Amino acid sequence: MQARDYSFIKSFKKGALVLLVFILSISLLTACGSQGETELTNQETAVPNETAASEGTETTASTRVVTDELDHEITIPTKPLKVFAPYMEDSMIVLGVNPVAQWADGKNGQLYLQDQLADVPKVNFVGGLPPAPEVVMAFEPDLIILHTAFYAENGVYEKYSKIAPTYVFKNAAGDLVSSVTKLGDLLGKGAEAEQALKDYEKKKEEAKAKLAPVAEGKKAALINFNGKGMYMIGGNYFGGYVLSHELGLGKSKLVETKNSMDVSLEIIPDIDADFIFTMNNKGTGTANMKELTDNAIWKNTPYAKAGHVYEVDDTYWTGSGLIAYGKIINDVVTLLAP
Repeated sequence: MQARDYSFIKSFKKGALVLLVFILSISLLTACGSQGETELTNQETAVPNETAASEGTETTASTRVVTDELDHEITIPTKPLKVFAPYMEDSMIVLGVNPVAQWADGKNGQLYLQDQLADVPKVNFVGGLPPAPEVVMAFEPDLIILHTAFYAENGVYEKYSKIAPTYVFKNAAGDLVSSVTKLGDLLGKGAEAEQALKDYEKKKEEAKAKLAPVAEGKKAALINFNGKGMYMIGGNYFGGYVLSHELGLGKSKLVETKNSMDVSLEIIPDIDADFIFTMNNKGTGTANMKELTDNAIWKNTPYAKAGHVYEVDDTYWTGSGLIAYGKIINDVVTLLAP
């Protein structure tokens, strides 16, 4: 029998083995590739999740909860952009913020601020009362600030708070340091508030030092004349606050415990003051001012005889902010200690 040649079988086995190794290698590479793609896909999917978490944190930090001076707990924007704060425009300007609308009496805003608020719409406070909610709503404020609790009365707060978070001061004009500090906090302008108050404090102390030789131990009264009559402004508001609280001048006993007091010829002898400051409210009090100052009773008072009666500008003597207070201080120093 002829012997068979099995060499081709050996060659076949050897080739098959090489093919098998090749196939296994390809499989392993494919598996590794798939695993890498899976890991990459997972990594790519995680990025949006991290972004979403970050966005969620920002959303939470975009608001915060504060309590106003009437104990309303409100959620306000961390950085309010459209603020309606009637009669606090002075302090807002100091902090570098323009309001979305400004307080006005008739067609006029606070005249001493109009060079900086010329382009800001005016909102009329008819009879000193806050405007209707729909008027305020038209300006789309994201924060409303009321400088006195009086503005929040008669359901105004409830209506305004439906428009935007509404913060109420009891009397922002009664403690300017506190109200400017709080306003800076509400508007995210704490550093600006701190610097403005430092500058004002320096100005006030310099004025007190200059006034001391002529005004120490003396009293001052502020009388406002308008079309209806005349009244003395106490030491809790406007120029009266500057005279008594900021510059240290004493108050007449007639307004020691009152915000105001009607003035008539009968009470003139009871006005215990060394200096009298008078205001002609928007020019409406001219007749009443003349009637009083032309009277013999007035002319015989110690302050009138000494020439210590001074007419001042009502536009900022009835203001309540650092700009107004600074102007009032300038007037007092110029008039009493030139």
